[in-house]
Amino acid sequence: MIVTKAVIVAAGLGTRMLPASKVIPKEILPVIDTPAIQVVVEEAVASGIRDIYVVVAPGRTIVLDHFKPAIELEAMLEERGKLEILESVRRINTIAQFTAVEQAKPLGLGHAVLQARDVIGAEPFALMLPDDIFDCPRPCLAQLIEAAEANDAPVVALLQVARSEIPKYGIVETKPSRSRLYELTGMVEKPAIDKAPSDLAIMGRYVLTPEIFDLLATAKPGAGGEIQLTDALMALARRRKLYGYRFEGVRYDFGDKVGFIAAQVGFGLKRPDLADRLRAYLQTLLAS
Repeated sequence: MIVTKAVIVAAGLGTRMLPASKVIPKEILPVIDTPAIQVVVEEAVASGIRDIYVVVAPGRTIVLDHFKPAIELEAMLEERGKLEILESVRRINTIAQFTAVEQAKPLGLGHAVLQARDVIGAEPFALMLPDDIFDCPRPCLAQLIEAAEANDAPVVALLQVARSEIPKYGIVETKPSRSRLYELTGMVEKPAIDKAPSDLAIMGRYVLTPEIFDLLATAKPGAGGEIQLTDALMALARRRKLYGYRFEGVRYDFGDKVGFIAAQVGFGLKRPDLADRLRAYLQTLLAS
């Protein structure tokens, strides 16, 4: 299995981040000074992928506009000698090859993924959800790709969550693990704590094989008339081995207000130009 394509789903309405996401897609909201969509794309590129397909809602192409040249801005930066920032802006223009895929109606994550069927074809692919921002010693997606290629099987990202957090996520049932790799035997969407098969939750990174599209195309709509990716994953696990990989690193829920703030702090403390001032400010807050 060789993975060369990634699908990024950026078609949601971002209701958890309203009113900030009323006009600006939540994928454009920044991690410090970098839009979330760019952070995700950079993870894909660092994992060896340059062909990226972005699923967007009609008229919400600003997430792709971010990666196009800004002629007037670049000319101004060059004229004023701001060459370092100019280089960072120009680098975005050529970071990857982008293709827009439109989801005409918001019929669920599974339906959004299904819209990429024609452009992906019969190849395995990575699926990335911008609500999840990762800070890992090695890109989270690269960890999954390595596991998928080694086992010739689809792999999803797993995170061990606190018991109190279990009802927020899709929770997996597993066979005994090999280090960080688990064979999945089932999954339950947002279970009650006492009904959960484990404390391992699926996060927004996947390496999938193309048969997922057939399963999505025949899936019955669930709550709200939406096509659920989880249902297709469970069907996939009945057809072939499906693995979960407990990635090394930190994940931020960027679609959650507290997760959004935590990401700013976490990434800010790793920035040499910001860390000292930010740490000093946090210490004054704790002291008060």
